[in-house]
Amino acid sequence: MLSISSIGKSGALSPNIKEANVSYTSGGVTYNGFIAYDDNIKGKRPAVLVVPEWWGLNDYPRMRARKLAELGYVAMAADVFGNGRIAVNPTEAQEFTTPFYKDPALAKKLLDAALQKLKELPQTDPNNVAAIGYCFGGYMVLNYAKLGADLKAVVSFHGGMGGVPVDKRLFKAKVLVCQGGSDKFVSQNDVDKFKHQLDSIGAFCSVKVYANATHAFTNPDATATGKKFNMPIEYNAEADKASWDDMKMFFVKIFNK
Repeated sequence: MLSISSIGKSGALSPNIKEANVSYTSGGVTYNGFIAYDDNIKGKRPAVLVVPEWWGLNDYPRMRARKLAELGYVAMAADVFGNGRIAVNPTEAQEFTTPFYKDPALAKKLLDAALQKLKELPQTDPNNVAAIGYCFGGYMVLNYAKLGADLKAVVSFHGGMGGVPVDKRLFKAKVLVCQGGSDKFVSQNDVDKFKHQLDSIGAFCSVKVYANATHAFTNPDATATGKKFNMPIEYNAEADKASWDDMKMFFVKIFNK
């Protein structure tokens, strides 16, 4: 458990970030999640589930959980492959993620278990929970919303738009989609079709497109990863900041916080 606490020059108390690993099970498999929250905040507060890229629960989703904790949320980065497994190359990542694309019910079952764990934390207000996801994780949270997830909101960062059909009877969450204008994996046409589907059932869906941003634009390691594996991805600091700010404003409206 890590604790960071200090008094800033203004006299305001800096966030006292607590971190911990947590375990939960689904389908007989143990999953090892990561939580972060500000211990200076007393009582229950809104929570955010973080679903990682197709690499799994590495340092990047942990960093995002910490940043959410600094904003005053309880955050949990989910383990999506079980037993803390992380993909080390695209071939392995594709192998690990394929079952979720083939069987949306499997994805829902896994995220239900993670969400339940997050809601059970003593710091969490179970009536005010959202989910964010990156790339594969973006696809996962959007699909989770379509499958009836009990969430106030979902935010997808450079995520896929496919999955199950939209069903008005199931859809509960408000949606923010943050896409790169130069994404080679998810076209603008894909985004437009998704937006049209949600509009057709009266669901709230806001789409933000960031010029010159590729797939994985929020991840500072994306440029090096793209070069290593010959993938059309790179980090875009401007789009990263803009999309994070858009998420923050979205959550303020959702949670009245």
